[in-house]
Amino acid sequence: MCKPTRNCKLSGVPSIKSQPVLILRRIPSPTAVNSSTLGTALSIGNFDGVHRGHRCMLLQLQQAARERNLQSSALTFAPHPREYFASLSHRPELTPTHITGLRDKVAAMRACGVDQVVIAKFNRNMADMSATAFVQELLVKQLGVRWLLVGEDFRFGHKRSGDLALLRDLGRQHGIEVHAQADVTDNKGHRISSSEVRAALALGDLIRAEHLLGRRFTMSGHVVHGQKLGRTLGFPTLNLRVTPRCAARSGIYVVAVHGLAVKPMPGIASLGVRPTVLDNGKILLEAHILDASTDAYGKLVTVEFLQHVRDEEKFPDLPTLTAAMDADRQHARKYFSLHGL
Repeated sequence: MCKPTRNCKLSGVPSIKSQPVLILRRIPSPTAVNSSTLGTALSIGNFDGVHRGHRCMLLQLQQAARERNLQSSALTFAPHPREYFASLSHRPELTPTHITGLRDKVAAMRACGVDQVVIAKFNRNMADMSATAFVQELLVKQLGVRWLLVGEDFRFGHKRSGDLALLRDLGRQHGIEVHAQADVTDNKGHRISSSEVRAALALGDLIRAEHLLGRRFTMSGHVVHGQKLGRTLGFPTLNLRVTPRCAARSGIYVVAVHGLAVKPMPGIASLGVRPTVLDNGKILLEAHILDASTDAYGKLVTVEFLQHVRDEEKFPDLPTLTAAMDADRQHARKYFSLHGL
């Protein structure tokens, strides 16, 4: 279980009232950060998915910040360092898939009560920064860190030269209280990690993904114009752009759509490249709301994934595609008649 500075009960991580989140795409100057606070309690990570392990970490961050009268901040990187180095070496296959896009990541951190999210651009300057400079220039001078929580396997600085021992030594020199979080496990002793969430989503195992995330898997975005083919076929859809290298398995899903009415609306959705009608390889999420019509263009909606129905298929013609879509819609109606929303 979670054993760093405080124990964390994963079966019921309390929800913390949302606080404003300051997203900093550039590392701020010392004046910008420190003029409004006595110091910062910081946690560093990629936080992809903001799963139960991350939530445990951010809960401890909140507690430490309150107890020490500090601002709670989470430092993450864009792009993911592994993505940067994969691009540099022309090895796209080494790029990790993404559980969440930036909007959903920040929204999940907000739900954990983080005061500030610092998004550091991971580029050549960041990759070449020495471990000592990472602490002195970034953590101390620019972010005013007084309390720090990282994972036990945290590495930092040029060629990952800095480890936890060096971090603690530098922390003592600069007045930073350094803590490390052990792996967070579930009640069966299985490690909770972004890699495990990605594996579950790749299999279409939404039950496993929900167990690891502590909530159902969702995607959010503004509704964009599509080809309007679905409307022609009698299946009008809400179209959302999907974050590149999405971790979720392509296919058909029973979904609930939030943001268009007071209550969520039942639907059936297609996540994939639409091979029957297009061949450009671009992934899109198309959600068809059951037995309702709504003008949603430009609106921000959240699609909640409830059940994986089948994998994406390429059909020989549009009539065959339409028949499959109708069968999927009937499947969704049966799902909601049994389970409701």
